[in-house]
Amino acid sequence: MSRASRWPEIRAALAAGDLDRCARRAAAAVASDPSDAEARFLLAMAFVEGGRVAAARDLLAASACLEPHDLEIAAQHARVLLMLREEPAAEAEARRACRLETRSAPAMALDTLGCVLARLGDHEAALPLFEEAVRRAPRVPEFHFNLAASLSFFGRVAEARRAYEAVLALAPGDGRAWLGITALGEAREDDLPPLEAALASARDPLERLRLGHALARLLQGLGRDAEAFRWLRTVNDEHRARMGFDVERDERLAFVIRRAFERPDFFPGTSSLPDAPIFVTGLPRTGTTLVDRILAAHPDVISAGELQAMPVSLKRLAGTRSRHVIDPETVLASASVSPQELGQAYLARARATRVGQAPRFVDKLPLNFLYIGWIARALPKASILCLRRNPMDSIWSNYRHLFATGSPFYGWSYDLEDTARYWLLFDRLMGFWKTCFPGRILEISYEALVTAPEAEVARILAHCRLPWADSCLAFHENASPVATPSAQQVRQPFFRSAIGQWRKVEAELEPARKILVAAGVPV
Repeated sequence: MSRASRWPEIRAALAAGDLDRCARRAAAAVASDPSDAEARFLLAMAFVEGGRVAAARDLLAASACLEPHDLEIAAQHARVLLMLREEPAAEAEARRACRLETRSAPAMALDTLGCVLARLGDHEAALPLFEEAVRRAPRVPEFHFNLAASLSFFGRVAEARRAYEAVLALAPGDGRAWLGITALGEAREDDLPPLEAALASARDPLERLRLGHALARLLQGLGRDAEAFRWLRTVNDEHRARMGFDVERDERLAFVIRRAFERPDFFPGTSSLPDAPIFVTGLPRTGTTLVDRILAAHPDVISAGELQAMPVSLKRLAGTRSRHVIDPETVLASASVSPQELGQAYLARARATRVGQAPRFVDKLPLNFLYIGWIARALPKASILCLRRNPMDSIWSNYRHLFATGSPFYGWSYDLEDTARYWLLFDRLMGFWKTCFPGRILEISYEALVTAPEAEVARILAHCRLPWADSCLAFHENASPVATPSAQQVRQPFFRSAIGQWRKVEAELEPARKILVAAGVPV
């Protein structure tokens, strides 16, 4: 397919958001000429934008067969496969796209392929694609943003800031760019006026949430913690009211998981799989990235990042059609799943990624703590680690962090009392798992790790059946990318400044503390 589009009017309708017109015209073109790859592609894009992702997959697969050398089609095909959680197929199509000629590809195709590769964990391959997309289309804020985020993963802070500033030059009120700048670890007083102005003029609720979190992070960096808390409470309360979130849903889920694994006939059978992945679990913001980096510094281990392999494998084998990846229906339906089959499905999905091919890899999805029962039985040789942090520091760190706003898993983080209740849910579930699987789970105190690192690293390596390696204490020297909110912190040696941060806003956190005290948790 030539870069000179056969259907500029259909592309214009798509760009304008007129999905009905785009779909009608594209469908008519396909009916007239079934071999028209561009028409199929544009119909698929209308379907994707309209939420019909599964229908788009077949159209894009056909388009890729008709025009196997078209990078735009291949990139969108890989993207849709990833949206459908078909990671092995997405990985294969993305690799094929990387081998195609890029000179005639539009900047959007390069950016899309970069995003797919980044989602698959290959940030090294994604970065030059983002750079080229910006070079070809320097007036597109989204391209600068993706480049900035990628640079920050590599610890290239000054370059990342310049790329974020390029976003703001084009879109001064861009909340994601301000969040990115304030996450780079350098609080600048001169950032305050433009950020406050952007927040004052923000009309979109989601942008107001992002800007409010960015302002709070900047104020905290400037030592103005009470002001930071007031802004967090304001925007978090607004967002929670729009969500209509109820933490009781998560509490019911944890209750159903416990009751299920109390039954001797639940998820029965054995697994003889010899594979030994390492699972790093725990609440977010408790040191999971730090432990991941320590392990990845070992010569025999590689980090696979935060894989969705266990949640997706269990959901698909359970066969439920409910909206959430994990819910009471899926838990109960998994009773008939074979542990061996689940382990094989997990490994097939995990090893489809480039890093998953290593003999020992780390899966550091924090919320895998919900899946420990399934993990322990499906992968009997797996090492399971769980991070623990002072409960008040954990609550404060989660409350002040803005997770993916579209995720259904972090709704509790917008309210202090909900966050405290979720901490209790986590604490009780971990106590249950330790009773069910004695000796399988190593709990790691974040405070102990940063104050006595050599002893704690020795415990971690012994639990993972790994020989001692001095490199694990020099994890901060690893130049590989880090795609988590702790990207800048883990490029520093062990430091203790994160301990006791909650004391700076102790009075404001009193509602959370009361919940813990009432539950008998020492604070």
